[in-house]
Amino acid sequence: MQNRLLRALDPDDYRLLAGAFEPVQLTLGQHLTEANQPIGHAYFIEEGLVSLLADTMRPAADRVEIGIVGYEGMVGVPLLLGTDRSPHVALVQTEGRALAVPAPVLDEALGMSRTLRGALGRYVQSLIVQVGQTVYANADFNIEARLARWIVMAQDRLGRDELPITHEFLSLMLGVRRPGVTTATHTLEGAGMIRAQRGRITVLDRDKLLALAAASYGLAEAEYERLLKEG
Repeated sequence: MQNRLLRALDPDDYRLLAGAFEPVQLTLGQHLTEANQPIGHAYFIEEGLVSLLADTMRPAADRVEIGIVGYEGMVGVPLLLGTDRSPHVALVQTEGRALAVPAPVLDEALGMSRTLRGALGRYVQSLIVQVGQTVYANADFNIEARLARWIVMAQDRLGRDELPITHEFLSLMLGVRRPGVTTATHTLEGAGMIRAQRGRITVLDRDKLLALAAASYGLAEAEYERLLKEG
């Protein structure tokens, strides 16, 4: 089991969910949740990357990423808040695996355990902070800094230096047109931070990426670690 949320649970809380786990493969472009549609499962990510996208009623290619989830978290947060739907889309952008829990099972388990509600509620708080930092980054930082932030966040969640991601996906994640992503990628590559090849980006110098991302990265990550330790 790779998911950090599940690994941090009290053993009794873990057992409330474990019997209902459904292993699922995550495929590129798969929608785990749809905008304004009932959420049937919570997905505890074991491997891979999922983007939370604002559904602005524009074409899919014009949607903007507001959050990112990997093995540190789960998809289906509205289920923890007493509702079964959201205006956002959860899109798989890197293939992987997850443990799915049916919504009724999760709801029953939350009703049985205050400590489980607390543990998963703290994850909700960390995700709120991450979304807030994304808003901050989009408002106050240039595309090169935002790209550096996103690359480091993806590296954190995939646990490796080579990131299977296309410029098309990056433009979606950053909310900019593809030519802007191409220019920013060339800038980071020219500075020795990354190597960009077709369909993948390799991190060469994380320290330089962190310096470029500056205050747009770090606060949400520190909050996640603090909240995880509170359990």
